[in-house]
Amino acid sequence: MELTELYRDVILDHNRLPRNFGPLEPADASADGVNPLCGDRLTVRLNLDADKIGEIRFEGQGCAISTASASLMTEAVKGKTRSEALELFERVHRLLTDDEGSAEDLGKLAALSGVREYPARVKCASLCWHTLAAALKAADAHGTPAVSTE
Repeated sequence: MELTELYRDVILDHNRLPRNFGPLEPADASADGVNPLCGDRLTVRLNLDADKIGEIRFEGQGCAISTASASLMTEAVKGKTRSEALELFERVHRLLTDDEGSAEDLGKLAALSGVREYPARVKCASLCWHTLAAALKAADAHGTPAVSTE
């Protein structure tokens, strides 16, 4: 099986059966994200266990790339510290936007690498990551910020 085919299968699987999808109440922090170009809308909620993400869930509606990226993201950051999650956000952002971004050591998140060939879809894949960063900041401020990828 070719690598691009494997990546496509990962995206399709996470879109059809998104992991960590649904409400999380109560939550220590949450953030809302909107991509007006595609119509993607999502909310990321998380609970912290000291400095680690103990539980994370997302809700909303989005295209296949947006839903799959959110599902992959929640699996990847659960159990990570805030700084580890933000570092992963930076690595995925480089993967999506920079030809020099490397999929090395990203596991299933490497499936998102093909998105950079479709610039209009990069915002679909990165929306949940920006929303996660906002939720982590909200954990300090105890608010619910909104994120837009306009």
